[in-house]
Amino acid sequence: MSALRSGLGSGVEKSTRSRLWRFWPLFPAALFLGFFFLYPSVLLLGLSFLDKEGALSSEHYIRLFASTTYVKVLLITLKIATWTTIFAIVAGYPVAYLLATVKSSTRNSLIIWVLMPFWTSFLVRTFAWIVLLGRKGAINQWMEALGLVERPAAMIFNFTGVMIGMVHALMPLCILTMLSVMENIDRNLPKAASTLGARGGQAFWRIYFPLSVPGIAAGGMLVFITALGFFITPALLGGARDTMIVQVIIFQIQEVLNWGFAGAIAMLLFVSVLIIFFLYDRLLGLSTLSGGAGDSSGPIKANPIGRAGKYLGGIFIDIMATICERAGILFDIVFRRRSDRPRRSMARGTAWTSGLLIIGFLAIPALFIVPVSFTEASFLSWPPRGFSLKWYEGILQSSVWFNAAYSSFIVAISSAFLGMCIGVPAAFFLARQKFFGKGAVFAFLVSPIIIPNIIIAVSLFYLYSKLGLTGTTLGLVLGHTILAIPYVVITIMAVIKNYDIRLDQAAWILGANKITTLWLVTFPLIRAGMIAAFMFAFIISFDELTIALFVTGGEVTTLPKQMWDDALLRVSPALAAVATLLLLFMSSVILISEFLRRRGAAGK
Repeated sequence: MSALRSGLGSGVEKSTRSRLWRFWPLFPAALFLGFFFLYPSVLLLGLSFLDKEGALSSEHYIRLFASTTYVKVLLITLKIATWTTIFAIVAGYPVAYLLATVKSSTRNSLIIWVLMPFWTSFLVRTFAWIVLLGRKGAINQWMEALGLVERPAAMIFNFTGVMIGMVHALMPLCILTMLSVMENIDRNLPKAASTLGARGGQAFWRIYFPLSVPGIAAGGMLVFITALGFFITPALLGGARDTMIVQVIIFQIQEVLNWGFAGAIAMLLFVSVLIIFFLYDRLLGLSTLSGGAGDSSGPIKANPIGRAGKYLGGIFIDIMATICERAGILFDIVFRRRSDRPRRSMARGTAWTSGLLIIGFLAIPALFIVPVSFTEASFLSWPPRGFSLKWYEGILQSSVWFNAAYSSFIVAISSAFLGMCIGVPAAFFLARQKFFGKGAVFAFLVSPIIIPNIIIAVSLFYLYSKLGLTGTTLGLVLGHTILAIPYVVITIMAVIKNYDIRLDQAAWILGANKITTLWLVTFPLIRAGMIAAFMFAFIISFDELTIALFVTGGEVTTLPKQMWDDALLRVSPALAAVATLLLLFMSSVILISEFLRRRGAAGK
C-alpha cells in the first residue's frame, strides 16, 4: 500500500513538474523583471513609510500634503500630460488614417518620415525647437518678415513651448499604436455602408471610427503615461510654472539625498497612475492597451468598452455624423452635385493635405539643427553666421564625446541583444499558448513602459547602491534591458499573430523537430519582425537618459547624458554638431533596418 502511495505521489509530482516546465519560456523574463524591476520598485515605495531610523512613520506623507506645492506640481504634470495626449490624438489620427488607407509601397515610404523623429534623440528634437522657437529663432524671424508680429513672440520657456515639444516628441508613438489597429479594419465595411445610403462622412464616423477606438485608447494611454514621466522637454523648453513632478523627484535624490521623501512623491505619482488606469478601464476597457484590432468580427467584444464610454462615445459619434451629413447636403446644394465622387475626392485630398502637413511638422524641425552646427557664432541662433567646422573638429578631437558615443553604442547593442534573448521566448509562448492568467502575465511584461521611467530609475539606483552596480556598464545594460523587453514582446507578438502556424506543422510532419523548425522555418519567415524588434530595443536604449542620470554615478557617461550635462551648462553650437552627427547615425540605422526588413519580407 505504501508503495502504491509512493508511486502515486511520485506520479503527481512528475505531472506537476511537467506542467510547470511548460512555462519555461516565461521564466527568464519573469525572473529578470521580478528582481530588477518589481523588487526595487517595492523597496523604493516602501521607504516612504520609514523614518530615518527605519521605523514605520508617516512623516514623509505629512510633509508631502502639509504644503500645496507638491500637489500643485502634480496637477501641472497631469495638465501637461492631458493636453499632450489630446493634441497627439487629434493631430496623429489623420496621419494614421492616411497610412492605413494608402497602398503598401506608399505607406512604407511615408512611415520612414514618421519614424525618423521617433527614432531621433529627444535632445536633438528639443535643441531643434530651441533654434526654431527662440526670440531670434526662425519662426519669429519669418513672422516679423511677414508682418504678423511687431516684436518676437514668446514661444519658449513657457507652456506653449512645452506643448509643441511634447507633442512633437510623443505623437509618433500615438500614430504607430493607432496604425496597428487601423491596418486590420476591413476597408469594405465603409464601402458597404455607402452602398446602403450612408454618405462618406456618416460611413466614416459610424463604421470606421468606432472600429479604430481601441487604437485611439491604447495610443492615448501610452502617450499620457509617457508624458507623466517626461522631463527633458519641460526642463529645456518650459519655465518655472511648467515644472514636472519628475523634476522634483530628481532634485530630492541628486541634491538632498532624501530617499524616503522621494519615495513618497513617487508613491503619489504611482497612485495617480493607478487611479487613471481605473477610470480608463471604466470608460474604454483595460484590454485595449494590448492594441486589439478592430476587425470585422466585432471590436467591441474583443475590446470591451465601459457603459460610460459607450454613452459618451455614442453622443460624440452622433454629433459628428450629423455634422458631416448636413455638410454633405450643403455641398451638394452649393455645387449642384448628384454624385458622391467629388465629395470623396475632396475628402481624400483633405486627408492627404492634413497628413503631409503633420508629417512635415514631425520630420522637418530636426533638419534645422544641421545648418546651425556650421555657424561661426558661439551660441545657437538663426540664421547661422558664416561657415565653420570648428565645432565638429572640437567634438571629433574630444575623448569625452568619443567615450560617451562608444559607451552608448555598447550599452544599446548589449541591451537589445539581452532583451531579445529574454523577450522573444516569452512573446512566442504568449502568442501561441492559452493558459489562466495570460492577461496578467502580459500586463506584467509590458508594465515597464506603463510605469513612469523615473520610478524605475530611482528604484534601480537604490538597488544598485546595495549591490555595487552603480557606475558600471553592466548596471546600465540591465536597466536599459528592462525598457527593451516590453517593446520586444509587443513587436514579436504582433508578428507571430500573423504567422501561419501550418508552415511549422508541415515541417514537423516531414520529420523536423521543433528546434530545427524554429531555426530553419520560423525565424527566416519572421526575420523582418525580429529585425524591427531589435532596432526598437536598440533605439530605446541609445536614446535613454533617465536611467543613465541615476545609475551611471559619473563613472560611465552615455551620449544622451553627456548632451544633457552640456545643455545644462551652455547650449552651444557644439551640441548642434553632436545632434547632427547623431541624426545622421540614427537615419542610417533606420534606412538600413528598413532595407533589411523589406529584404526579409521579400524573401518569404
